[in-house]
Amino acid sequence: MHYRDLTAEQLAETYRQIFEVDQRGALILEHLIAKFSKGAKVEGGIDAVLATYHRLGEKSVVQHIVNQINRANSVPDNEESE
Repeated sequence: MHYRDLTAEQLAETYRQIFEVDQRGALILEHLIAKFSKGAKVEGGIDAVLATYHRLGEKSVVQHIVNQINRANSVPDNEESE
């Protein structure tokens, strides 16, 4: 099976099963959030800007997983309000 064979709802449910229902997946998600959900770096000039962009890229992957879980749980998407 390939992810492209799934509907958006089926794919979101797969994320939920792996990262929320399965305790091992929940543990991995907790670790990913702790490791890659860092705030902006505010000191250091251009290096801080580059570090912030790097952190935002890492965070976006974790946020995608969380968004998929939320979709499976019928949580409204708040990305439009940000």
